[in-house]
Order: sequence, then C-alpha cells, then structure tokens
Amino acid sequence: MVAKLAESSLPDFDSLWDYEHPAETEKKFRELLPIALASKNTSYRAQLLTQIARTQGLQRKFTEGHQTLDEVAKLLPDSDNRTRVQYLLERGRVLNSSGKLSESKHLFLQTWDLARELGEDFFAVDAAHMIAIVELPENQLDWNLKALDLSEKSTDPRARKWKGSLYNNIGWTLFESKEHNKALDMLQKALRWREEQGQALEVRIAKWCVAKTLRALNRLHEALEVQKTLFNEYDKEGERSGYVYEELGECLLALGQAGEAGKFFAMAHEELSKDQWLVENEPARLARLKELGKSRL
Repeated sequence: MVAKLAESSLPDFDSLWDYEHPAETEKKFRELLPIALASKNTSYRAQLLTQIARTQGLQRKFTEGHQTLDEVAKLLPDSDNRTRVQYLLERGRVLNSSGKLSESKHLFLQTWDLARELGEDFFAVDAAHMIAIVELPENQLDWNLKALDLSEKSTDPRARKWKGSLYNNIGWTLFESKEHNKALDMLQKALRWREEQGQALEVRIAKWCVAKTLRALNRLHEALEVQKTLFNEYDKEGERSGYVYEELGECLLALGQAGEAGKFFAMAHEELSKDQWLVENEPARLARLKELGKSRL
C-alpha cells in the first residue's frame, strides 16, 4: 500500500485510522472518496471502501458494511490482488462482528491462503489473528502462534508491528485457559513492546491487562496499585475508563473492602452499560456490576 500510494500521490488513508472513534474515521475516509473516484485508480478506490466497511462494522452498522463491500465486489475484476485480499478480510470481519463466526472463518482462511501466496505478510498475519478469534478455544493458540511466527520472520515492517497485538492475544488465550503465570509473562512482553514503540494508549491497555492477570494470581496489592495509577492518569486527563473502575472494584472486593469497592462498581456500570456490545453479549456482567454498585459507601 505505502509504495503504491507514494507513486500515485494519493492520500495514505491507513494513517487516518482511529480505532477508538470509527464514526470519525469513516467521515475522514468518505472525504477521500471524490479523490479516489477522480484518480481512476480502481484498486485504491476499492481498498478505501473496504476500510469504510470496517468502520461501519465497528459501529455495528452491519447492513451498511455489507452494502459497502458489495460495491467493492463490483470493482474486483478491475482491481489488483491485494484488493481481493482486503475484500475477503473485511467481509469476514463484518460477518464476525455480527456473530456469524463460521461464515467469517471461511473467509479468513481464504484470506490467509491468498495473502501467503502473494507474499502479503501484513494481511496474512491479520487473517491468522482473526482466525484465532473465531476458532474453537483449543485451536486459538496455534493460530496466534502462526501469526506471531510470520510477524517475527517477516521483512515487512507493517507485519512486524503486529507483534504487540499478538503477544497480547496469546496472553489472553493463556489467561482463558487458566495458565495465569504463562499469561502474565506474555502480557508483560506485550507491555514492554508497547513501551519500546512509544504507544501511549496501548501502554495503558497493556498495563491494565497485566494488572488483571496479577489479580487472577491473587497478587492483589500489586494489581490494585497499577489500577490506581491508571485511574489517576485517566482522571488527570478528564477521561473515564469503565474497565479500570471495574478492576479497582474487583481488587478492593477481594481485599475485603466491599464498601469502597461498591463506589467503583457503580462507576463501572455507568460507563460499561454504554457499550452496546457488552449490553448484548454480557448482560450478566453488567447486572453484577449494578448489584455490587449498591454497596457503595
């Protein structure tokens, strides 16, 4: 992508991505559509549309996402192979986000095979990590390790940048398997990688992951200190994190401080109940937070 865009002098839309704010990202991408159309570069236009579809999937606008990808499908005969890779990947992603796991897995496998055939390591790693997400639990680690192996061996700088996410994903796969010590090692590796890259937002998330794992290992005071630090950082910037509030509540509850914990559980419920995905997929979790929040001081 980077080399081709440099040659054509077209905007590098990948640099405009803000995964925390997909609606704003969609707006930025749409502002580039007239440029893409005027360029008569079909591949560029189609690839831009795949990313618009991705923003729509993140906003849970699944019908619109598929309609956008239908536009891409019409452009594929006049587009390059990389465009087909991106089309398969993003079609699979929208299907996955809408809960159609088996359909999405089929497309991710196609993406993996085609990207590997074309030497598109960045997209191959992306596909493997998506397969790990939709696979059965017993197969998830294998696919994450395949993705990590390719990322570490690749000469493509973008493929190598996947390492932080993959360390994180592998850590959580181990966490879900109750292998908490191994999970902690991997999540600490993810944290070090994020720090080396100077990724401030990702560093905070990585610290949260490490602290949650420390709590699972009953290292409660260590976990609590990390979450307190994160709380202060967010508070200083006028930001709120329901996930940090939730973990503060869990640490305090485990330490026998139910009253103080209740304050944070109430705050966590207030924030996390705004997340439509949690509302649809984890109602019991939100109900528990609401109930525990009644025990505030």
